[in-house]
This record gives sequence, C-alpha cells and structure tokens, in this order.
Amino acid sequence: MTLHNKNAIRHKLHDEVYASADLSRSLPKYKFPEPERDPRAIYAAVHDELMLDGNCRQNLATFCQTWEEPELHKLMDECIDKNIVDKDEYPQTAEIEARCVHMLADLWNSPAAANAIGCSTTGSSEAAMLGGLAMKRRWQAKRKAAGQPPGQPNLVTGPVQICWHKFTRYWDVEHREIPMEPGRLLMTPEEVIKRCDENTIGVVPTLGVTFTGQYEPVQAVSAALDQYERSTGLSIPIHVDAASGGFLAPFCAPELLWDFRLSRVKSINASGHKFGLSPLGVGWVIWHDQADLPEEMIFWVNYLGGNMGDIALNFSRPGGQAICQYYNFVRLGKEGYRKIHTACYMTAQYIASEIDKMGFFDVIYGGDMNSGIPALCWTIKAGTHPGFSLYDLSDRLRSRGWQVPAYTLPANCRAITVQRVLVRHGVTRDLGSLLVDDMKRAISHFKQHPVHVPLTGEEASGFHH
Repeated sequence: MTLHNKNAIRHKLHDEVYASADLSRSLPKYKFPEPERDPRAIYAAVHDELMLDGNCRQNLATFCQTWEEPELHKLMDECIDKNIVDKDEYPQTAEIEARCVHMLADLWNSPAAANAIGCSTTGSSEAAMLGGLAMKRRWQAKRKAAGQPPGQPNLVTGPVQICWHKFTRYWDVEHREIPMEPGRLLMTPEEVIKRCDENTIGVVPTLGVTFTGQYEPVQAVSAALDQYERSTGLSIPIHVDAASGGFLAPFCAPELLWDFRLSRVKSINASGHKFGLSPLGVGWVIWHDQADLPEEMIFWVNYLGGNMGDIALNFSRPGGQAICQYYNFVRLGKEGYRKIHTACYMTAQYIASEIDKMGFFDVIYGGDMNSGIPALCWTIKAGTHPGFSLYDLSDRLRSRGWQVPAYTLPANCRAITVQRVLVRHGVTRDLGSLLVDDMKRAISHFKQHPVHVPLTGEEASGFHH
C-alpha cells in the first residue's frame, strides 16, 4: 500500500467534507456512476445544489403550503415507509384516512342520512379526475338503462385549472368551458344553461378560480339546474372543484352555500396541501352518498395481505400526508383554521390596499373572504403607460427573491395581463409589507430607467399557466 493510494485506505480517512475525494469533481449528471460514495459528502453536494432553487416561502405564485409545524416534520419522517394503500399491513393509517373522510363529509355538511364515501389522493387534480370519472360512469349507466345510444359526453366548466383539460382529453369528454369575457371573469348560471343538454355528465363550478382567486356561484348554478330539470326533465349533477375553497369557506364564510347542503352537489374535491395546511402530496374527494360512486370504480385486491377496496388512481402512495392532515384537523379544529385563514385574508387585503394606493393598478380581486380565497390580483390601469409591463415588474421582483406571477387571462380575455399573489399560512403581514416596499423600489427604478420594449408573456420566464 502506498501513501498516495487513497482508495485503498478510504475507510480510514475522515476528510473535511468539502475537501473529500468524492467532492473533488462534479457530480455525475448523464451517466450512471460506478463507485460507491460517502453519504455525508453526497448529501452535502445535493443539499448545496438545492440552494439554487427559489425560496419557497417567497413563492407567492404557488397555492401549496410552504410552512409546517415541527410536529408535522416528525410525523412525515415516521411515516416515510408506509404505503397508505396497503390497508392490511398499516390498518391504523387506513383508520386515520377514514377518519379524515368522515370529518370532511361533516365539514362539508353531508346530511346525517347520507352515507358519504371518499378517499385521499396524491392531490386535488387526481381527486378531480375521480369525481369527473364518476359523473361520466353514472351518465353512461343512466343512458344504458334507458336504452339510449352511448352518445358523446360533455362537461360544463368555467375557466378551469389544467387538470380538467386533462380529464376531458384523457377520458374522451367534450369540454364546454365557459370563456372569460371582459366584465365577466367567472361562470354564471346563464352561461351554464346555454351549454347543457342530454349529453352533459355534470357541471363543475370552482371554489377559488386559479386565475383570479374568486369563488364561482355554486348556489346560483344549482338553482338554475333545478329550473332546467323542471323544464326539460334532465337532472345534471354538480361536482365542486374546491381545491382551495374547500378548506377556507367552512371556516371563514360558513353561511356560503356551496357544499352538500345543496342536494345537486354530488361530489367535492379539495387539496389538503393547499389551505388544508398539510405537506405536499395529499388531496381528497368525497361523494355525497355511496350511490354517487359507481361500483365499478372500486377495485378489490387481495395480494397485499387482505381483501381491500381501492378507489384512487395511484396504487403506491406515502401515508404521511394523510396522517398530517388528521393531525391538523385535531390540532387546529375549526377555531385554529379560522384564526390562521383570517390572518391570511387580512394580509391579502392589506397588500391589495397598498397596491391600489400606488396609482398604476386596478385590483381585480382583493381578498374578500366571502367571495374568494386569501389572494389578490391586479392589472395595469387601462390607458396608462407606467414605463414597464407586469412581466417587467415580476422579473424585477425576482431579484429580491419574490416569485410573483404575471400572465394573461384565458379566452376571451387574452389581452388582459394580470399579476397575482397567494397569501398562505406563513406569509405574514411583515412579509407582505416587505413585498410592498420592494414593489415601490421596483417602480422607482422603472421611473428612472423606463423599459422601452416591455417584456411580453412569450419572453418572460416561468409562471406559464
């Protein structure tokens, strides 16, 4: 053995991590490596690469939770090896998931006589897919029972998040999306009824539209569909996409009618890792009654050790996120959720009022807890030329770490560019005031250095819807 044959005595070496042989070269990027390496060194290298990501706490584009209590981190670590689908091996995890389903059915005012059923998912998008698929299966079964030909199913939505476009494309459903129009940015009962016919599998109002944060009028749409049924005999169900609002309205706008108090609402999806305050990776779908979930959507498997029913699309999922959801329900209760979300609404309203005072912007939505989520969005006042675009402002704010998206609204409002801020648990009034100060600095910079060719959506990086 020679003194310089480091590999031969590697097990005896205790190099300072950043002076180790493992970190004396770049990490492999395109080819699978041959040698084994020291875990401490490789952890340090990967950890350091992640510093190049944006600061998630300053990401005001995401709806997802970016701050969790220390106890949630502990529970996630304790559940890292538990597959929530394996209900025979992890019966208590299955029990806790079932408790969450019952609690959500109660939170969303399922009638005592109803037999609500549901499950956890990897997120609200998967939950939405299951809700849409159940509507399609029920519509097909009804037509078959009536001796009618299969037909081409359609789904009526407002301006929706991409998951509903995926659903209609993946499952061959005609998507009748109500486009935004100047002066009308949401679904209305009149626009819904125009698009309904005997092939409509359901209507999907959104409780917290992605583009503006506002609630669509579920109660008014339900009443219009009641009248439509009286005049045509066609009963069209509602699935509420409550990805955000499902964990907000029950606490901050309890009188708002949008949930199972409306008999036409047959299913609801929500995202636990958004305003449900759980770590990333959990959504929920609840059906009003077992009859609303077609039997063929429940798969029974016995090769994990017991005969278990499975509804979700994924078959291997971590259990920690659902466990953390239950922790939040018991830890916070209605009182805690109301306190946390009310603080978020107040911060959103504060930021909106400060932006309004700047004089360059029209606030489209400013964080009213009775009509939307804790968020705000704004556009540049018509006819003004401040020397920058919202894309320029977004780009300038990135230099201070803020991720504040600018984007165009969907058809037929593509000429309108907006900017949006999501206020989640952890976005404090202090952080809000720092954001406002940085916006003012950015505007002052543009006054001294006006942008002669403002950035457009095609040129700006990131934040593409």
